[in-house]
Amino acid sequence: MGMATTSRMRGLGPRSLEQLAALGINSAEELRSKDAMALYASIKARWPGASLNLLYALIGAQEDLDWREVARERRTDILLRLDDLGLAPR
Repeated sequence: MGMATTSRMRGLGPRSLEQLAALGINSAEELRSKDAMALYASIKARWPGASLNLLYALIGAQEDLDWREVARERRTDILLRLDDLGLAPR
């Protein structure tokens, strides 16, 4: 009953996993315990090229959903929240 590693998490590729590891997130449990928006903000601060798809993937990994489903069904809500945080894409 070991911890699931982030490498087994849906929709996260090697680069995303490296970025999460740099923030001290090394397991599925650690990822789920964090706010996806806050993680995205931290990643974006370190790697300004991080795309909105990464945020969709983080949410998808937390909820075991395909990132495309998150993007399709929750894009507006996510963009509004990013705007509130000053992180909306231009």
